[in-house]
Formats: sequence, C-alpha cells, structure tokens
Amino acid sequence: MTDDPLILAFDTSAAHCAAALLRGPQILAQRQEDMAKGQAERLIPLLEEILAEGGASFGALSALAVGIGPGNFTGIRISVSAARGLALGLEVPAIGVSSLDAQAFGTDGLVVSSLDARREGLYVQVISSAAPASAPCHCTLDTLPADLPTTGAAPRCIGHRADEIAARCGGTVTAARYPVAEAIARVAASRIGRTDLPPPAPLYLRPADAAPSRDQPPVLLDD
Repeated sequence: MTDDPLILAFDTSAAHCAAALLRGPQILAQRQEDMAKGQAERLIPLLEEILAEGGASFGALSALAVGIGPGNFTGIRISVSAARGLALGLEVPAIGVSSLDAQAFGTDGLVVSSLDARREGLYVQVISSAAPASAPCHCTLDTLPADLPTTGAAPRCIGHRADEIAARCGGTVTAARYPVAEAIARVAASRIGRTDLPPPAPLYLRPADAAPSRDQPPVLLDD
C-alpha cells in the first residue's frame, strides 16, 4: 500500500464538469464532460464514478482539490460548496486552486495565463517559476495589466487569445500541460501539508452579470 496522498480534484468554473483522482504522481482516473448547465446535478455522480474507476472511496481520500475560478459565477459556487461540504464530512483538507494557476502549472519560466471572461473580457495573470505571481485581473486586450512582460525572456502565453497576447509582449504561444482537473490535483499535491491555506473560496474578479432586482421590498405591517 502506497503512502502517497490520494487527492480528488474537480472543477465546474467553466462550461464543463471535470474531475480527476491523483495518487502521488499518477493519475488513476479523470474525465471532463462539456456542459453549459447541469453541473450541480452531475458533479457528485461524476465524483463517485471517478473514485470507482480509480479503485478508491471517499473514505480513502487524503484531500480534496477544487477549482475556485475565475469563471462562471454559478459554476464556481457549485464546486466550492461541494468541496467545503465534503471536506467537513470526510474530515480532510480542501485546497482551492485558481484556474489561472492550474492552466500554467507545469510550464517553466515566465507564463502569461489567460481565460475567457466573456464580452471581450479576459482574466489574466503573470506567473513565474522564479518569483511570486502577480495579482490576477479582469481586463480586455486593450487594457492588459501594466506588469505584462515586454522585455527580458519571452513569456509563454497560455489560454484564451494567447496568440494576440503573445504578439503584444513578444511571447510564444504554449498549450497547457495538463487537463484542468488533473492540473488542479497536481497544484494541490504541491501544497498539501501546508497549514496556512484558507478554506476554498470563489475567486471573483468582476461583478456578477445578474443585476439586483428593481422590485420594491414588501412592506412589513405592524401587528
């Protein structure tokens, strides 16, 4: 029996439901199903299927790993809530991993990681294996972050509109090394055992699309 930690990772921050089971360096099972809606109903059955395929059970897990966004607001809440609830019930840690970090994981050097924020928007973060990452931001192609590298070593650009970002900073376009759920699992494995990690929380970089109701609240009558 191996002593390597067993980590179940999942993500619903985009139009998919993705999960992976990692023991040490080995992926035991993983799947990503494209879906624009229905993640709330599909997530737990998918996790059960991944565990069964990997020959494991919830009770055998060492930790959970969850994608915290940025991305779809409802999707992020689904997976983060599931992770926190499962972690409480199983008495194992839950480790939140940003989608931007996951996308860049396994790529050495200077990386510009970008995701689609819809409406011509981008989520962007500059990540370096030799220095602390910059803060992630919400921007457009015309308002890229000021710390986007334009001198020195050519950055590797990964993700949404990577070719256009690379043209602006003299970078090269590179594909993500791992599928999203596997990347989340591997990032979490690199952090397992740390005591300074907060519980997973959604990473929101822009306001929600839904506007508050314009209806007047009901009038409360005295008894």
